[in-house]
Amino acid sequence: MVASTTTWTELSACRGSERALFFPPDVSERKEQRIGREQAAKRICQSCSVRLDCLTSALERNESHGIWGGMNELERRSLVRS
Repeated sequence: MVASTTTWTELSACRGSERALFFPPDVSERKEQRIGREQAAKRICQSCSVRLDCLTSALERNESHGIWGGMNELERRSLVRS
């Protein structure tokens, strides 16, 4: 019998969600659109059981785009500076 290893990504609440919510589009978006998109992504993150694992991973990789662990890139940068 082979033991399976489950990673935090397999347990994430965003798994299967619309990926476009978590990352900026290739074309520019208006401020109101960005805020709405980020709020929708963060709502998904709020109930996620692996949110802190996601945030930790993004911080370790110095992830510069998207919503990770319920935080956007500016929020993560601010967290690192503190």
